[in-house]
Amino acid sequence: MGDREIDQQLVKRVQGGDKQAFGLLVSKYQRKLHRLLARLVRDPAEVEDLAQETFIKAYRALGSFRGESAFYTWLYRIGINTAKNHLVAQVRRVPVSPGMDPAEMESIEGAECLRDFDTPERQLMTRQIAMTVDKAMAGLSDELREAITLRELEGLSYEDIASTMDCPIGTVRSRIFRAREAIAARLRPLLGTRADERW
Repeated sequence: MGDREIDQQLVKRVQGGDKQAFGLLVSKYQRKLHRLLARLVRDPAEVEDLAQETFIKAYRALGSFRGESAFYTWLYRIGINTAKNHLVAQVRRVPVSPGMDPAEMESIEGAECLRDFDTPERQLMTRQIAMTVDKAMAGLSDELREAITLRELEGLSYEDIASTMDCPIGTVRSRIFRAREAIAARLRPLLGTRADERW
């Protein structure tokens, strides 16, 4: 039995309610997904977050997976889209062709080719976004501002933030999520994104 068939069997087991089968898929593809995401996003902590987000999205969407493509291709597409959304939120565009195969993405040398060149318009947009983010941060409650600052500016892990803020890790995740949503709401008009688009 080949890799694709094994994956299809595991997917069927997950669709039937076997959560351990999904753990096997995560173990199998975690390193490959990390390598792919690390080529798009430089910060290892962000890569870790994006990998986790990718697997969560994949798990939630697995019910609609029909096996028309290999599981790893489907997973990598979710990963690429998750990374693209992350980069857009940081005012970087990733010009990836919708038809590009994830295997092709792995062969790209470095992420420099995925970033636009600086232009005066881009520099102005960056300044406007920075001002908007500053205003959004100022409008957050102290708890949300502290959580997002420790995560995004200081680069602390969720565990370290929970220890610093003396609260459960689930509370940290919730605060960071709410802070990101509040900032995203301020940025949407500037970036021209819809409210239903995920960040």
